[in-house]
Amino acid sequence: MLRLHTNALRLAAVAVASVMLSAGTLVAQRLADLTGSWNFKVVTENGTGTPTVTMKQTGDSLSGTYESGRMGTLPFKGTVKGSTLTFAVNTSGGTTLTFTGAIVDDDHVKGDVDFGGQGSATFSGERRKAP
Repeated sequence: MLRLHTNALRLAAVAVASVMLSAGTLVAQRLADLTGSWNFKVVTENGTGTPTVTMKQTGDSLSGTYESGRMGTLPFKGTVKGSTLTFAVNTSGGTTLTFTGAIVDDDHVKGDVDFGGQGSATFSGERRKAP
């Protein structure tokens, strides 16, 4: 009898944990709106860049500008699916920088950058706060 009771408690605990994880994912998906200005940090083997990324999210669509001292201001388009974001920046030199990452919370993102098959980097971004 005690064994059945213990198994029932374990099953109940697993069920509650599953519901809580699902609810947390739904809340993160519902609250994810990347619209705004972001301070990014792109870390490569050759150094770190600090571009400003301005995003406009409409549903699952993402657009905006990527601005750095090295490349100027470049437009981009991308998508947001749940807690994942992807966008591509086409440089004047013909390389496409593809950012793929996770929405950590309302004010933070992080992930990887592919330099058109010519290398890679990591990135993190923090939403700029209004003054």
